[in-house]
Amino acid sequence: MPAEKGDLLAQIQRYRQLVEAYEALDGEIDELVTAARGNTDEMSAADLRRYRQLARQRNELLNDMRQLEQDLDLTDDATSAD
Repeated sequence: MPAEKGDLLAQIQRYRQLVEAYEALDGEIDELVTAARGNTDEMSAADLRRYRQLARQRNELLNDMRQLEQDLDLTDDATSAD
């Protein structure tokens, strides 16, 4: 049982790390969009490349978060079954 509890704690810690990384990337993306007055057409080529890179990384983190949510049974389906 302790090994399972340790694994669960590690998964929860990993999930928290993913959320924090996601939020940090989302903040960087917001800064780029705000600087471009909400329009990616206003971004320089370098900022647009950075925006796309950050968006890809954020999507990867979101996919990892969703997978962990399923592994930890944190999906909305689990809570609506009550």
